[in-house]
Amino acid sequence: MADEVGRGEGESRGPGADHRVFMVMECLLEKLKVLNYEEELLVKHNMKNLSRHYFVSSPYLASNPGEQFYMFTIIAAWLISLAGRPFTEPQESDEPNATVSNILAELRALGVKVDFPPSKLKSGSGEHVCFVLDRLAEEALKKRRFTFKKPVYPAENTEEESVMEDDAELTLSKVEEDMLEEADDEEENVMDLEALKLRTTITEAEMSSKPDDILESAVDAEEWNLEVERVLPQLKVTTHTDNKDWRIHVHQMHQHRDGIKSSLKEAKSHLNKLQEDIGKTLEKVSSREKYINSQLEHLTQEYRSAHAKLSEVKENYQQASGTVTEKTRVLAEISEELEKVKQEMEERGSSMSDGAPVVRIKQSLTKLKQEILQMDVRTGVVEHMLLQAKIKEKSNMTRDMHATSIPEPAARHFV
Repeated sequence: MADEVGRGEGESRGPGADHRVFMVMECLLEKLKVLNYEEELLVKHNMKNLSRHYFVSSPYLASNPGEQFYMFTIIAAWLISLAGRPFTEPQESDEPNATVSNILAELRALGVKVDFPPSKLKSGSGEHVCFVLDRLAEEALKKRRFTFKKPVYPAENTEEESVMEDDAELTLSKVEEDMLEEADDEEENVMDLEALKLRTTITEAEMSSKPDDILESAVDAEEWNLEVERVLPQLKVTTHTDNKDWRIHVHQMHQHRDGIKSSLKEAKSHLNKLQEDIGKTLEKVSSREKYINSQLEHLTQEYRSAHAKLSEVKENYQQASGTVTEKTRVLAEISEELEKVKQEMEERGSSMSDGAPVVRIKQSLTKLKQEILQMDVRTGVVEHMLLQAKIKEKSNMTRDMHATSIPEPAARHFV
């Protein structure tokens, strides 16, 4: 049953699918009664008993979505707790989406397949609500180890009188056979016309010879009642109707047709009266609407003019907003350029007031003077070395000049 109820909207539905929810709701109510919901739940929350079709969504039934949704959440929370899972009892101020999602999560945790969105339960009625409560009730019954058993019907005690009546009952076929046999006997025992006339004449003579006084029976009343009780079972005739007989079907069709005609007359009169009432109500509503429109015409004109002014003000506001946005963008650009100029001015001012370059120049001059002194020393050394070289060269030249004037014998010796 639960598998048939929780169907998606895309699947094909039979002609009895819209009425199956009534059966599910009735079974759910019986399961709740087995779980003793009246004392454990309704008395605690001071709520009234559920009707047979309380959670059924139908245009022919009165509905209260707020009350039905609260009742659904309370019963679902109670059944989940009975199934052995802790669940906080919802309040009227709780978020409906969160409450429904928690209930479906607990239902999935119990092993039930849910193939419909949580929004189907927010109305508080319908086949999905009945499906959820029915499955939770089944889980609660399983937790209490309760199972429905087949009914056991008591054996009927047959009395002797009923046995005698059953034995003495005659079927229609046996009656027809007896009638045919009697007809055959009558054909065999046909009396002639003269005997019949003679017998009729004798009977009339006997009737004329009887006294005119009131005849009284001499039979005892108790014996008469006993005789009636004795022959009563033999006088009972029971006819068994055959459902295949077309005459019975025709008779039933005529009965149904007469019933439909009578019901149609009553319903037609009620519908005509209802139509007249609805027509009168519509006329009253239309006249009242015209009266209200005529009375509120100046207010309507004021509202229209105010609405036109509001539209104009909104348009001006949008234009002004566009202008303000443009000016804001220009201001942001100018502010950015101003920040750049300030930064450059700060850098230049810091460079002008800073003495680090002068210090670096002085250090460079000092270093340059030191290098000049070193170069002077090196120049002096080089000049000295050059002077020595010149002196040495001059001495060498002088020695060479003296060597060219060597005595002749010495020259020969070298030769």
